[in-house]
Amino acid sequence: MASLRLGPLLRYVDGSSATVWVEASRPATAEVRCADGSGGESPTFQVAGHHYALIPVEGLTPGTTTAYEVLFDGERVWPLPDSPFPPSAIHTPVDDHETVRVAFGSCRWASPPEGEKDPVGPDALDTLAARIAADPQGERPDVLVLLGDQVYADEVSKATRRWLQARRGLDQPPGAEVADYEEYTHLYYESWLDPEVRWLLSTVPSCMIFDDHDVIDDWNTSEAWVADMRDTPWWRERVLSGLMSYWVHQHLGNLSPDRLAEDPLYEEVRATPDGTDALRAFAARADADPASVRWSYRRDFGRTRLVMVDSRAARVLDEQNRSMLDPAEWEWLREQMMDGHVLDEQAPDGAGAYDHLLIGTSLPWLLPNLVHDAEAWNAAMCRGERGERWARRGENLRRAADLEHWAAFPSSFDKLAELIAEAGSGPQAPATVCVLSGDVHHAYVAEPVWREGLAAPDARVVQLTCSPVHNSIPPYIKVGFRFGWSGAGRALGRRFTRHGRVAAPPVDWRKTGGPWFGNQLMTLTLSGRSARLRLDHAREERGGGARLRTITESVLS
Repeated sequence: MASLRLGPLLRYVDGSSATVWVEASRPATAEVRCADGSGGESPTFQVAGHHYALIPVEGLTPGTTTAYEVLFDGERVWPLPDSPFPPSAIHTPVDDHETVRVAFGSCRWASPPEGEKDPVGPDALDTLAARIAADPQGERPDVLVLLGDQVYADEVSKATRRWLQARRGLDQPPGAEVADYEEYTHLYYESWLDPEVRWLLSTVPSCMIFDDHDVIDDWNTSEAWVADMRDTPWWRERVLSGLMSYWVHQHLGNLSPDRLAEDPLYEEVRATPDGTDALRAFAARADADPASVRWSYRRDFGRTRLVMVDSRAARVLDEQNRSMLDPAEWEWLREQMMDGHVLDEQAPDGAGAYDHLLIGTSLPWLLPNLVHDAEAWNAAMCRGERGERWARRGENLRRAADLEHWAAFPSSFDKLAELIAEAGSGPQAPATVCVLSGDVHHAYVAEPVWREGLAAPDARVVQLTCSPVHNSIPPYIKVGFRFGWSGAGRALGRRFTRHGRVAAPPVDWRKTGGPWFGNQLMTLTLSGRSARLRLDHAREERGGGARLRTITESVLS
């Protein structure tokens, strides 16, 4: 009999359908049965000796909550026996105008085994799970948006290091980093078999996107970086395994049932007894020609639109034409932001397609001002603005200091500002445009102001950065980020831009909240044209345990 190795993860949910992701120990027919009689089944597919299924659930009733169980070949494998958690359930939206709660964050080290001291403090996902489990009828997110670094391929735990040592030893590169697909699966087991996180992901829908540590720190920083890595003997297996495991564990669940039905790779992998070769060939194409693959996607939650942008693999790295996205990806992004965006004042209902636009990008668009200016200066140095010697120095500094956010792609920074202004303008503009990001291991709110002479959007635009979910930051970096937002930091940044002959971007911005440090989650509550923001920290309690404590709340619209 097949057993449940990993999952279930509740991924896509709309008013009448859902998808549930699982891994089985052997080939099986995976089934979801809901308490209201709805459900669905799917045979597993095989990749690298592992057996997965993304089960479509049909016939759900809008506006209901229904518990579900998972079966393999007719035998129940979820809920687990003697589970301390409430039944996993699917919550379906009732209509386009109900309240939507979006919780988001990034950067999560796996929690240590029970009984071991956590060196970075309580896990925000663990504490969120505990809060929901203690009050199943209380407030919960309608979707959990995980903005990158779901696993760390290059910074493994002590337990994983011991596992790698026993499997192959650590004497040969890449040493105490993952090397192949099997080792990636171990990272997902370590992260997603955490009991609280496992239950949370079984009952709260999730959207995900990768960032660099899902593959390696500074992934796709520059053209020179890529060339160096391709000359590294162990790199090809690492990057192909990273893309393969991401497609299986994260990307598939981001897609709607309609998108899945149109996906030729998904069809091919499911149609063959072993989909490893097909998936590996796909990963090889994605690595060789990033423009051949789209990892970005769109999800609509009633009148809230989430456009999740791949700001890692879709980059153009030619120093003279650097861009965060390739041309086709830019066109796709504009189409998703503008789809149904009515600009005609005679629109019959007086409303556009959505009330709130969320742009998910793992890397912040608006950074501390000094950091932004330093990255824009560095980009100018690397493209030769001050000569070859400065270009070499700039490349070394770019890698050492992780100078590869939107600010390091100045034309892309400006282009995103233009798209936001376009999507946020007009009589049917959304109430808010929120850029959701992580990566930088602290949280803050920043708001842009369009420079004089440029058309400013009607919507309120905010950068919402929340990181980490479960990680740490050295004290000196905290000092650096605080200084980066200061007046003195801004003055120093202007010296950088003058030296680099960097043109002023179309927007200026100021920090309106933070910086906050710690393991944390942000939650947007969107209802009609209103939007509220809350930041919660995971804090240890006296006498043991942890809970989420609200640090700040604010009204965005």
